[in-house]
Amino acid sequence: MNKKLYGKFLLAYALVGVSSFLLISTLGSRLIQQKVVESVSSTLYKEAASIASNQGTKYYTDKTSLEDTYETIKLLGIYQNSEIWLLSRDGDILLNSSMPLDEEHTEHLPGFDPVALGFDYYSVGRFFQYFDQDMLSVMKPVTGNLSLRGYIAIHTSMQDIYQQRESILAVVYILFVVIYAMFFLILLLFSFTVYRPLKKIIHGAKEYADGNLTYNILVRSHDEMGYLATTLNYMSGELNKMNEYQRKFVANVSHDFRSPLTSIKGYVEAIQDGTIPPEMQEKYLNIVLLETERLNKLTKEMLTLNALDNRGSFLDISSFDLNAVIKNTAASFEGICRNKHITIQLLMAAQTLYVSADIGKIQQVLYNLIDNAIKFSDKDSTIFVETTEKHGKVFVSVKDTGIGIPRDSIQKIWERFYKIDASRGKDRKGTGLGLSIVKEIINAHNQNINVISTQGVGTEFVFTLDKGKAPSSAP
Repeated sequence: MNKKLYGKFLLAYALVGVSSFLLISTLGSRLIQQKVVESVSSTLYKEAASIASNQGTKYYTDKTSLEDTYETIKLLGIYQNSEIWLLSRDGDILLNSSMPLDEEHTEHLPGFDPVALGFDYYSVGRFFQYFDQDMLSVMKPVTGNLSLRGYIAIHTSMQDIYQQRESILAVVYILFVVIYAMFFLILLLFSFTVYRPLKKIIHGAKEYADGNLTYNILVRSHDEMGYLATTLNYMSGELNKMNEYQRKFVANVSHDFRSPLTSIKGYVEAIQDGTIPPEMQEKYLNIVLLETERLNKLTKEMLTLNALDNRGSFLDISSFDLNAVIKNTAASFEGICRNKHITIQLLMAAQTLYVSADIGKIQQVLYNLIDNAIKFSDKDSTIFVETTEKHGKVFVSVKDTGIGIPRDSIQKIWERFYKIDASRGKDRKGTGLGLSIVKEIINAHNQNINVISTQGVGTEFVFTLDKGKAPSSAP
């Protein structure tokens, strides 16, 4: 990742900080100044209106002298920290709260025109070039007897406005620094909770891509990153198991194919070069035929497992008579049982017993289990196939009185290509895939299969099926 993502976040953090600071110092400063001007001018205008309706009106109606008016306005000017003027209609400054009263010498504002100030109730500027700096000015007419008598004007320095603006900006800057620092803490938190785990996950993904499926991503958090790391660790473990299974699969397939192919090749070469005399060729050709059938069976069972792996739980579910299927399957072993003097005894719960399953797959399960029971049973023994019904489930048992399964091999018999040592006799050759196929089929039906076995006593396989509905025409 080369810290590109983290660098982007740092760059974004810096850009946000700089742009926010510039925005506050420019647009924010202007907006704050505008708000301060509006607030101060509104207060001054109200004060001007109050003075105009009281002291101004009293002066122009001869109810008070100019000197008394000056004293009142002077005190108000000190209180407001501003200059208060009483103006005539022509622009003569009759009194100024910031200057001594001089009734004989009045100042005149050249070009005095209230309309030139605009239609707002305040103005910012030099006020007809009287001041040498910008002032915030408000002006209120003084009326009496329905006629304009003069004006009350209040002026305050814009420097005071600027100071108020700066004091507010100082608070905003402090808040900005605090918020920016908080975001920095969030960035640090992101680094510890997201970025660092992400680096570990990316490193782990690179290890997996390089073939190191035993690598473990060390992220112990309980959030999404921890869940992702756990999932990837689980995935790598399963992939590693799959690789081990593939290696084992190839080794087992090679072993199970090599032996019959070697026999076939050897016997055919011996027949071809005359090592085996003509009168003995039929015997060895039968052996070649048996080995070919063994290869054919192995191939079919491998294709069956592959189909179960690929199609998953895709089954052709129907309701059928399980007892009839068991009878037909058992009948197919009649010749083998006759040769070994083995009896298959069927113990049925009823004359008919309907189950809901894939009839072809269940027939394959029964065939494999009965075939195993015959293979590992001694001569003059009995195999029991029993069906019972409990709590809406049908239980099928295939039990023999053969050699049994060693205790340490019971959990391994479901593994593909697994063969216990006792199964390697000359009449007990198998592919090691039969019970794996049985397990896959029963699992695909969402059912259970169990095995109970004791060495020297026998083995019993029990699996379950869902009970089915008998057709309406059934008795």
